Amino acid sequence: MPDEPAPRLLSRPDGATIAYHNRPGKSPGVMFLGGFKSDMTGTKATALDAHCRHTGRAYTRFDYLGHGQSSGRFEDGTIGRWAEDAIAVLDHVAQGPQVLVGSSMGGWIMLLAARARPARVAGLIGIAPAPDFTAALIPERWPPERLAEAKAKGVVYLPSQYGEEPYAYTWALIEDGNRHLVLDRPIAFEGPVRLLHGMADPDVPWRHSLKLVEQLAGADVAVTFLKDGDHRLSRPQDIARLLATVDEVCG
Repeated sequence: MPDEPAPRLLSRPDGATIAYHNRPGKSPGVMFLGGFKSDMTGTKATALDAHCRHTGRAYTRFDYLGHGQSSGRFEDGTIGRWAEDAIAVLDHVAQGPQVLVGSSMGGWIMLLAARARPARVAGLIGIAPAPDFTAALIPERWPPERLAEAKAKGVVYLPSQYGEEPYAYTWALIEDGNRHLVLDRPIAFEGPVRLLHGMADPDVPWRHSLKLVEQLAGADVAVTFLKDGDHRLSRPQDIARLLATVDEVCG
């Protein structure tokens, strides 16, 4: 965002710092959880910021360890660690009940945060949510030799259409992710849940959202499939739908 002030920093017990922006306002607040290798300056995060500012709603966005303006190396991050970062922001930055908006990997993180702090979470909005991708998606999409390489070397670097530099996938990420699965049991969340998923998503198949729906215990669950939507869902019409969904869940 233009002329944005420097983020504030939340200190973690190991000396790492998590960069964040937080603005007070109406409750429930909105908290954005980004995807793998993304940060809080992305299109969806900043569009939500502008919308919440306009509507007077509290809003929080942040960068996980090794992402954006937070400290640390990306390769040292895991699902468990990034979930701990999100829970720390929920505990020490955001105030009152929150609607968590999770994009891609952030959809997994939001479910772990809701499991850890059920009394603080008023609703969930997933954008192409990718829970359990280390167990449900990577083994399906990687040839056996790539998995073997990741295990032997500790990391593989793969090109991505979302950035110039290759993305690092560590064996620690995969092993740790498989210890934080959420789709292997009912998800005891009773609040409203809304999922937005593009059917032209090349990274997370739209049917993956149906697996999540099946595990959610609550009845107030709705999924919107966008036939021509990609993974990011950052087109103007996608952003408009996201903002309307936020207003619905918060309202």
